[in-house]
Amino acid sequence: MTGVLLGPLYAGGVQLGAYALERWEPAARERLLRGCSTNVDNLATGRWETLLSSAFVVEEPMPLPYALLLLAVLGYAEYAYGAWWTAGVFLLGHTAATLLVYGGLRLRGAGPDTRRALDVGTSYGFNAVLGALTAALPRGRVRGAARAGLLAVAVPPAVARGRTFTDAGHLAALALGIGVSLAVGYRSRKRTKAI
Repeated sequence: MTGVLLGPLYAGGVQLGAYALERWEPAARERLLRGCSTNVDNLATGRWETLLSSAFVVEEPMPLPYALLLLAVLGYAEYAYGAWWTAGVFLLGHTAATLLVYGGLRLRGAGPDTRRALDVGTSYGFNAVLGALTAALPRGRVRGAARAGLLAVAVPPAVARGRTFTDAGHLAALALGIGVSLAVGYRSRKRTKAI
């Protein structure tokens, strides 16, 4: 555990930024959001900085239940594994899921609306950290049930008829996080055997 509180600082900063953005004139607000978006057009033209900037802005303030859940997940991950581990998993989930979605949209041939869609927010990183936190649960059935339960919630929106590319991104980020939890569990078992 470290004394750094990156999760609360991040969640609070994103929320305060969203409230501040609401006060901007609509054209300037739209320009900023589009400039930070990881949509196909931005990434296809080499605007790779959006892989980071998109995680720091949201289209509108986060609903209180989601903001509190984000704070709880990031806070517990920091408590259990440290601030830098949490930030690393968050960024891994955010960037890798974004790139997987981008690759899928490029292969599929996204239409003009999808190519320019706003794609910003905290949800990919949140899903990755949530999935990774299953490593903190007791080994065996509890951990397995938690992983299966999270995937059971994330799969239906990703395969439903009216799905969006963000539904696929949420599933990809969650799966990446669960992959991290499997690696943490494997490393923990290996360390225990060595003792």
